[in-house]
Amino acid sequence: MKIITRSQHNISRQSISENALKVLYRLNKQGYEAYLVGGCVRDLLLGKTPKDFDIATNATPEQVQKSFRNCRLVGRRFRLAHIMFGKEIIEVATFRGEHADLNDNASETQLDTNASKRSQAGMLLRDNVYGTIEQDAVRRDFTINSLYYSVKDFSIRDYCNGVDDLKNGVIRLIGDPKTRYQEDPVRMLRAIRFAAKLDMTIDAQSAAPIKNLAPLLKNIPSARLFDESLKLLQTGYGYQTYLLLRKYGLFSPLFPTISRLLSSPEQHTKLHLSHAEQMIEQTLKNTDYRIRNNQRINPAFLFAAMLWYPLSEQTQSLILESGLTYHDAFDLAMHDILGEQCSTISIPKRLTAVMCDIWRLQLRLNKRSLKRVKAVFEHPKFRAGYDLLELRASIEKGELLELATWWDEYQHSEQSNREQMITQVISAEKKHNNKYRKSKNTRARSTNKSSQ
Repeated sequence: MKIITRSQHNISRQSISENALKVLYRLNKQGYEAYLVGGCVRDLLLGKTPKDFDIATNATPEQVQKSFRNCRLVGRRFRLAHIMFGKEIIEVATFRGEHADLNDNASETQLDTNASKRSQAGMLLRDNVYGTIEQDAVRRDFTINSLYYSVKDFSIRDYCNGVDDLKNGVIRLIGDPKTRYQEDPVRMLRAIRFAAKLDMTIDAQSAAPIKNLAPLLKNIPSARLFDESLKLLQTGYGYQTYLLLRKYGLFSPLFPTISRLLSSPEQHTKLHLSHAEQMIEQTLKNTDYRIRNNQRINPAFLFAAMLWYPLSEQTQSLILESGLTYHDAFDLAMHDILGEQCSTISIPKRLTAVMCDIWRLQLRLNKRSLKRVKAVFEHPKFRAGYDLLELRASIEKGELLELATWWDEYQHSEQSNREQMITQVISAEKKHNNKYRKSKNTRARSTNKSSQ
């Protein structure tokens, strides 16, 4: 273990949440060990503002609850204490210890007397074995997250050379990588997320097993993968994260519906990107830009954009297979695509409803009669629908580009000009249809004469 004294690091109490300090001081005063731990210490050392502050202690969750009225215990797999200060939640975890391995065939009696359980694939299903800070340190996932800050002497305890890895820009798993990924396959996603967020490199040994173990993600509950997908794609580093997910074979287990439309790694260049890939990359770049500029983002739009081309492909397949009308095939395709995607990432219904609105607007934006244009423009999700249209137009060009330009002008025009725009469109469509009919009739007459 290395102890980094106050004079050797840049962390100041002024950068730490007052509520986190309250928890640390009270636990220490009551005779417990308590430290800031993990990502908050890492981010403070990097000069970043932590998103939240986590605490590790030798007090059990029940003991923590007795010390704080505003505390509730959560979690089954990992028992945690959440201490609530208004909107801020300080998460307190008891030091993890070494555990006895139990498999899926363990008896009920064993489960009652043991706080640890593994699946046959090696995944930890229960892990409420408590230990010392030394044991806790080696149970954490990455060296850069195994750093403990003390308010007693303002020092940092480093058990796994995390400070050195932080300085060298290395993401390194603690312990045997294969075993640790099997314990919790989400660690593979976390490695990618930290590498993208912190602009670091995954250690070669930690990276080596990822591609082979990527299928283990199917064992993770889809609801948990939804939460992880938001952390991956909607925290400001989505584009770089996506590239790393593709590199390490982790994108397909998360988005199998989209993966069928992606180019092979050998073809993955700007010259060979499919429409689906162009959509994903541009959407993620736009999302990263909005986050950097403190603009609102909506996961429903992100998923709607990413799944648009799989939806289009499925619609065409249904038309060819069953002869359905485009609208009927489109509705059925929405159901199919959402069903398949939600089996891996459980997108909540409140978001899938918005996604369907955005998708249906793509059909309605193409209908520009006076009555329809007004109805579409007044739709609550018009702006999101238009944004997707604009993305599609930037990829496909042609008539879509003309349509997106028209809607952009319509939005920014005065009311009198809007009605004139619609009249012009209707007039142009009539001329086009009349020209088409005349041309069709001319061809028919020519055909009749030649047959005579």
